[in-house]
Amino acid sequence: MLDKPATQPAETGAAYRTAPHNVEAEQALLGAILVNNEAFYRVSDFLEPRHFFEPIHAKIYETAGTLVRAGKVATPVTLKTFLPADFDLAGLTAPQYLARLAAEATTIINAEDYGRTIYDLSVRRDLIQIGEEIVNEAFEAPIDSTPQEQIEEAEKRLYSLAETGRYDGGFVRFNDALVEAVDMASRAFQRAGHLSGIATGMDRLDEKMGGLQPSDLIVLAGRPGMGKTALATNIAYNIAAAYRGEVQPDGSTKTADGGIVGFFSLEMSAEQLATRILAEQTEIPSYKIRRGDISESEFNKLAAGAQMMQVTPLYIDDTGGISIAQLRARARRLKRQRGLDFMVVDYLQLLSGSSKRASEGRVQEITEITTGLKALAKELAVPIMALSQLSRQVESRDDKRPQLSDLRESGSIEQDADVVLFVFREEYYLKGKEPKEGTEEWFKWETDLKSVQGTAEVIIGKQRHGPTGTVKLAFEAQYTRFSSLANEDFLPPQE
Repeated sequence: MLDKPATQPAETGAAYRTAPHNVEAEQALLGAILVNNEAFYRVSDFLEPRHFFEPIHAKIYETAGTLVRAGKVATPVTLKTFLPADFDLAGLTAPQYLARLAAEATTIINAEDYGRTIYDLSVRRDLIQIGEEIVNEAFEAPIDSTPQEQIEEAEKRLYSLAETGRYDGGFVRFNDALVEAVDMASRAFQRAGHLSGIATGMDRLDEKMGGLQPSDLIVLAGRPGMGKTALATNIAYNIAAAYRGEVQPDGSTKTADGGIVGFFSLEMSAEQLATRILAEQTEIPSYKIRRGDISESEFNKLAAGAQMMQVTPLYIDDTGGISIAQLRARARRLKRQRGLDFMVVDYLQLLSGSSKRASEGRVQEITEITTGLKALAKELAVPIMALSQLSRQVESRDDKRPQLSDLRESGSIEQDADVVLFVFREEYYLKGKEPKEGTEEWFKWETDLKSVQGTAEVIIGKQRHGPTGTVKLAFEAQYTRFSSLANEDFLPPQE
């Protein structure tokens, strides 16, 4: 077999370190594959030729894989014709070296372990390379490159390596999936409200959706003025305020109720968002808070509310114009450092994709963004709510209730979303259609306005896990607050 490369002293006298590798593991795996091609299938879903340290081993593995996938047999005899004619390794020709690998092969049972060893060492080599590049770029950074951009680029590379570096995927036994399903039902049974997902704090919405489900991409859409951001902040705060963690035997904390929330506010500043939430919770109109037009009792109420909300696990990132790659890196960082159970992106069209997708057109860029958000929801196992604008074609219809076709760049958004919600307030449109006062039309208009005043509709246009339909909510415009509407079946009879 090959001798391990010797560690040689550098010119400075310091020891020269070779990149981490294990030639013996590579030889053992290749030998097992040549003796029994079944060994290839035990490692092929995570191990690629580039993961081998020795180039000739990468060539042998790639060629063997090509033969096996083609339904042919990979043996020293069938492989030797694909190796270079001038092959010479430690004095061995190609047929001799392949025969030596097969002769000294270990059992196929260890093939997967050898494959994982080879893979892990390859990842370590990649980490070393990334580290060297970070150091070199920091030394030789161009004038227009900021340290923050370098940090984000380094994070992007590291997380890209982490994403491609998993060998724990593949098929799951149906029995294991059943256990997960029963555990989910058990948690739903024990949780308040019997929900399988995270409660939004809106009872009727929770009844229709069963809460917000992990790994779901939820698109919340509406025309300007409908209250998309208000509904998203209401839900985000309700979830964060209900957070309760339980300490596990290993010392970690697991969410028992509510959740830790990350809010990407690409349109509003963190201060504006905090003002909105303060207005919602203290019932002091936000315009009065901004102008300072409040009484002493209202100020005390505001201070008490702010103090109570200080412990709420709601984290806001108000960086404008970030890319989907930056958003994913920051979400992963929050999950790792603080925990994350629910995420909001306000709003979808303010995110940017890669420069390559942007050059192909806005539709392709939006496709990259929605696909990236859905992949992130699955990776972090949290529901992600992404707000979206609707096209102007809604305004040209008599019935202004939105439909799936009204979504901007609707193809990718509708396809990638697990749930699509529309916010609709008829009161908003009726107010702009007031006829001449005192006329018959005005009295009818007034009756219609009173019937919808203080209410909003959340239209479930798409839901993978449940029914579509409409949920009515109460809406208090002065506080930009949504809440559950009183059930008319339980109201006292009116005289």
